Amino acid sequence: MGSAMETPALLTVRGVSKSFGRVRAIDGVDFTLRAGEVQALMGENGAGKSTLVKILAGMQSPDSGTITLNGRPVTLPDPGSATRAGIATVHQELLLFGELTVAENIFSGHYPRRAWGAIDWPGMRRRARELLAELDCHDLDVDAKVRTLSVAMRQRVEIARALNQQAKVLILDEPTASLSERDAEKLLSIVDQLRARGAGIIYVSHRMKEIFRIADSMTVLRDGKLVGTLDRVGATEADLIRMMVGREIGQVFPKLPARIGKPVLEVEGLAHGRLVQDATFTVRAGEILGVAGLVGSGRTELAHVLFGITPATRGTIRIDGNEVRIASPRAARDAGIAYVPEDRGGQGLVKPMAIRENLSIAVLDRLSSFAGFVRRGNEREMAQAAFDRIGVRAAGIEQPVGELSGGNQQKVVIAKWLETAPKVLILDEPTRGVDVGAKAEIHRLMGEMAQQGLAILMISSELPEVLALSDRVMVIAEGRITAIIDRAQATPEHVAQAMTAQQAAPTQRKTTA
Repeated sequence: MGSAMETPALLTVRGVSKSFGRVRAIDGVDFTLRAGEVQALMGENGAGKSTLVKILAGMQSPDSGTITLNGRPVTLPDPGSATRAGIATVHQELLLFGELTVAENIFSGHYPRRAWGAIDWPGMRRRARELLAELDCHDLDVDAKVRTLSVAMRQRVEIARALNQQAKVLILDEPTASLSERDAEKLLSIVDQLRARGAGIIYVSHRMKEIFRIADSMTVLRDGKLVGTLDRVGATEADLIRMMVGREIGQVFPKLPARIGKPVLEVEGLAHGRLVQDATFTVRAGEILGVAGLVGSGRTELAHVLFGITPATRGTIRIDGNEVRIASPRAARDAGIAYVPEDRGGQGLVKPMAIRENLSIAVLDRLSSFAGFVRRGNEREMAQAAFDRIGVRAAGIEQPVGELSGGNQQKVVIAKWLETAPKVLILDEPTRGVDVGAKAEIHRLMGEMAQQGLAILMISSELPEVLALSDRVMVIAEGRITAIIDRAQATPEHVAQAMTAQQAAPTQRKTTA
């Protein structure tokens, strides 16, 4: 790390500002990155990280300020300019062509050509293998269609493309948000390799463990302004949290007391395919039932069955003691079930549409006249009330939801479903990809909803989150429930053991009713 600090600046940002209407997204930000340095870019959602990344990627132009690369001023009016300048960005939502092969994506826009102008297909495939080998990715078929690859493999294709473009600066935006622990560690090893080769890397992440594993320094933004930059040596998690939120957070996972009432959701013998088998459990009024399990265990698949995305092939679902048939999301909504999906951008929101339109989309029938026309005044009134209640940071309800930070987008998804007045709320990875401040706000909202009597089913890959917020923990392994554990007995060891267990005997599976 010391050698990186002694090298001249590779990328320098001075006084960069950007506004969207009345909202000042970033305000006079300074930033310096050196060759061979991994610098974490941190801050709450809405702090300005995404705006700064988009400016450096040529996706947005700053209103003021300068950007210098290797001592020379550069302007980045479009992504092509950023690429030619030597800046490559791997976005959280990967920008690859699914129907093209791995090799074609790596060389997209830069296909090698023969002397007479034809594309050198054999040479392209050979060079693609060499680039992947440099990243220690020997198990990637360069002729495979990208749509067939996992998120982790697609990410490696993006990084190989950056290598091919001889990028000096690599920006990784929430690179491990959708990765398993094993794939995340592989990615961090690749980052280590790139640092050793002299690349400057901007690493955007909310995961403290990763930051302290990979970063040489940490730069923190808050409310669009630079708070400061810390060297990793001597920095603590408490320091970073204090800088990000401007206050002490004594407890990252607050658990508000709630009075647990009668069963609201009762599931018996529910099944669909291999990943939902004989599911039997109950969620009570005011209860948060946490769902833990390894990637691919069937947690999300269970949520899809309960919400009618993939209807059950057998089993029964009861709401308030009454059996319901959930054959579609509409039927689930009408029965009193709401679902906040894992992929908020692809499944929970329509990003080009306004916040107002996203908030009303689940209750348009309630807001429409007999003739089917939406009563706009009622829609605006409802949307504004939901906007204020949930505490969304935005210019107003007419702002496109795609312009919001991840945490504020998640608030919009939750607010949208709360407008349906649900009895059961299913939250799938509710705090994935959000910062510690937004996470605490979402946890507070969950606690308040439970206090109001809502039955909550929370799926999370963060075991500390599950253990801290849940009244009981339900563990799923290979499509089957292997344990339902009371809060007092839910230790990391107990839950981890159940995560890797084979199907438990019926008498062992539940520790409580």
